[in-house]
Amino acid sequence: MAVDFRLYLITDRKIATKPLPEAVRLALEGGVKAVQLREKDLPVREFLALAQEMRAITREFGAKLIINDRVDVAMTVGADGVHLGHQSMPVDAARKVVGTGLLIGVSTHTTEEALAAQAGGADFVTFGPIFETPSKTGLGNPVGAAAIRYLKNEINIPIFALGGIKSGNILPVMSAGADGVAMISAIMAADDIRKTAAAFDKALKAISKIVCTDYCSPR
Repeated sequence: MAVDFRLYLITDRKIATKPLPEAVRLALEGGVKAVQLREKDLPVREFLALAQEMRAITREFGAKLIINDRVDVAMTVGADGVHLGHQSMPVDAARKVVGTGLLIGVSTHTTEEALAAQAGGADFVTFGPIFETPSKTGLGNPVGAAAIRYLKNEINIPIFALGGIKSGNILPVMSAGADGVAMISAIMAADDIRKTAAAFDKALKAISKIVCTDYCSPR
């Protein structure tokens, strides 16, 4: 399955300005093509029910649904992929379970973690925090956009920059070689989610035409 998106929305119902299903629908209307359901504190039954609702909504828009951590839930609801963190099932073990039918994304914060993710069979990584962000407190100091350029020379799977990404800093991130950006609060906490998502989608398309080099893939 192809990583055919540039804007990767990660959910957080606690900061969303609308109920989560409505917030995700608005983001999809704005042009988001991939959603990671990441509500880590929900009991499994509630998370499963929410995942089923998200599957219906994303399917309606032809968008990908990625489930955070729970490989079993991803397979149960027919999601397009699973996203793993440092406390999740190891990447190679997850690949044995899901086969080649599901995408596997991995949260990484260092070059070594990204290399390990690639070696384990990951399809893409999120990498950061790139800039200051409350959601990544405790995961080290921001690495800056230049770290993406270095990482791009070390791995050959897509890199999604994560952490403090805003309209004013997308250009240096994409110019450094990022294949896309992952966002939480920039979209979820926006007063107008649809308009904000559409603005980011438009910006990414415009920037990609300017900075795209041989490693870019059509999206």
